Order: sequence, then structure tokens, then C-alpha cells
Amino acid sequence: MVKFVGGGLEAVIPPGDVPISQMSVDDIFVNYVRLIGIGGIAGAGLMGIIKSVPSIGKSFVLGIRGIAASRHEEHEDVRTERDISMRDVMIGVAAVAVCLWLFFRGGVASSLVATVGVLLALGISFLFTLVAARAIGLIGTNPVSGMTLTTLIITSVILTRLGLSGKPGMFVALIVGGVVCTALATAGAFATDLKIGRWIGATPRNQQRFKFLGVFVSAVFCALVMMLLANTYTLGSMEMPAPQASAMKEIIFGLMGPEAGVQWILFSFGVIISVILWMAGVPALAFALGMYLPIQLNTAVLLGGVIAWFVGRSSRDEGVVKERRERGILVASGFIAGGSIAGVVAAVIAAAGWDKFLAVSYGDSASEIVGIVMVAALAVFMYQYSKRVKG
Repeated sequence: MVKFVGGGLEAVIPPGDVPISQMSVDDIFVNYVRLIGIGGIAGAGLMGIIKSVPSIGKSFVLGIRGIAASRHEEHEDVRTERDISMRDVMIGVAAVAVCLWLFFRGGVASSLVATVGVLLALGISFLFTLVAARAIGLIGTNPVSGMTLTTLIITSVILTRLGLSGKPGMFVALIVGGVVCTALATAGAFATDLKIGRWIGATPRNQQRFKFLGVFVSAVFCALVMMLLANTYTLGSMEMPAPQASAMKEIIFGLMGPEAGVQWILFSFGVIISVILWMAGVPALAFALGMYLPIQLNTAVLLGGVIAWFVGRSSRDEGVVKERRERGILVASGFIAGGSIAGVVAAVIAAAGWDKFLAVSYGDSASEIVGIVMVAALAVFMYQYSKRVKG
């Protein structure tokens, strides 16, 4: 569509540096389509937040009431109601705030900006973690991406109003978004842990204590894995596209970078498209992700959707179809986890210099044929495995 509309223009349309008629498909995707897709992702996330405003209000009120009640009520007589004391929680929050302020202060020169960054990180984390925990309990999903993008937009706008832009402002906005994203993911996962613990009669205080240990260990190993991947591959390259991180980077660049006005025009197109899709009843986030993700990732998603379509029409019994779809989702989740583990193992092998011993070449065309055959075999396996539920 971009080529059709702008192919006859001789002028250069920013952010491109050559006319559209001289661009390749990849150039058009990087300069225009990807940015429109990012706007669509942000728009879908914002609409999700807007639809969740009543839930956000209720969650905020419940959170304030819970803090106030914890100061006056003790449940020590009931083991399954014992929590970490609010005093310990506030001490921990204060310690995190001090560390975060020092981190910001080392990256930017202004104490005011560092203080604003800490307040934004803590305030948005408190508000959105309530929503995340409530969403997990009510609908079983955690809108982390939408709320993180919203955090980046709010933070970038506020910091820009304070006169901070460029790399220092992007640094603060990125860290605030990272803090909120981590808090959302942890809150959503731990809400599920507490729910299961409630069913089996566990003590919440013990769960909370060991959760701190689990988060610490996970943070250490996640940092090591990210350093390994960054040193072995190039983040944002074909080997390591990092689509979510790239989307967040473009959001920050679009608000605080040198070409903020140009990129926001394309972002606005994406937001308008997501609103139209939402009004038409089409999943806006899925559509926007399809515009943003590169073709090598979209192909796998498309193939999975085709398999799910065939599985959904493999029986007239709705109960059987539901069980088959759940079985297919289970094996697909296993592929995702296995692919992630294999990627880390491959990075370790490449970092050690052993990857040349595993390189297998069948020639250009033969390698493509082997890849297609393997993908087809996996698709057949997923379909047959999902259909093992008798109907």
C-alpha cells in the first residue's frame, strides 16, 4: 500500500532518506510500516487501559483500603491470613526508591529529574500492579505490554515537559518503563501463586518471603542471559530481533528523539487504524503486531493460526474442539519454551566458538527445502497431537 500510494512521488518523505520509488520492501517496512504498527500496538494498549478504567478505580480503592486495614487488623491467629508486615514492606519500598534515585542520579545531572523518575516508577507501579493482579484473578490474562507502553508514553511526556529530552531523558524513561514492566509481571505471576496457595492452605507470609528469593535468583540469571545474547548476537538484528524492546525504543524515540514530530505522524496513523479495527470488532493488537513484526516471525504466527483453524473444524462437538484447542496451545507453548532454551544453548555454543562444528550446509536451495520440510513436519505433528482428543 505504501509503495502504491507513494511510488510516484519524487520527494523524500521522512523518516526515509530516499524517495519511496527507490526503496526496497525492507526499506519501506523499516521506515514506515513498522512505525505505523508500533502506533497500532500503543493504540490497542491504550484502548485496553481505557476499557479497564473502572477496574483500575476499584483496584486503587481496594489497595488503599488494604493498606489502611493492615495497620489496624492482625490475622496472626489464622495461619492462612498471615502476611509480611506493612512496616517491612514500606522499608523495602523505601530501599528500592533510594537505590533507584541513586541510579538515576548517576545517569542524569538533575536531582529533580531523578526524583520525578522515582515518583513515576513507584506511583505507576503501585497503580498498575493492582490492575495486573486483579486482571489475573478475573480474566486470567495480564495486560503487561499495553500498560508498559502507556507508562513509557506518560513518562516521556512528563520528562519532556520538564525540559529533559535526548539520551538522558530516554535513559530515565526506559528505566521507569523497565521497573513498571517488571513489577507488573511479578505481581501477575505472584497473584496466581497466592491463589493456588490459598487452595492448598499455604501460609502467605512464607510464599512472600520465598518469592523475594525467587525474584533475586531470576534477576541474576536473566541479566546473565541477556548479557550473553547481547555479546553473541546484535540486539535488533535478524538473529535477535527483540520486537517488544524495539517497539518500546521507538516509542521513546518518537517522543524524545530528534525526529519526534515525524515519527508521531506515523504513530498516529497506527492509533487510528487500531481504533477503526476495535470499532469493527477485529483484534487490534494482533493486527498491529502483524504490521510490526518481521515476516520471518509473522510466518510462524500465521502457520499456527492456520493449524488452529483446521483444529477448530475437526469436530462438530464444541466440547471436543475446546479440548483439542487447549491441547494444541499446550504443545505450542512447549515449542515456545523449547525454542527459547535452544536459543540460549545456541548462544552459549556460539560464544564458546563451537558453532562451526555444528554448521550444516546443503547448499542455498537445498537448505531452504530442508527447512520447509521440517516446518511442515512440525505442523503435521501439532495438528495430529491436538486431534488425539477423541470426539
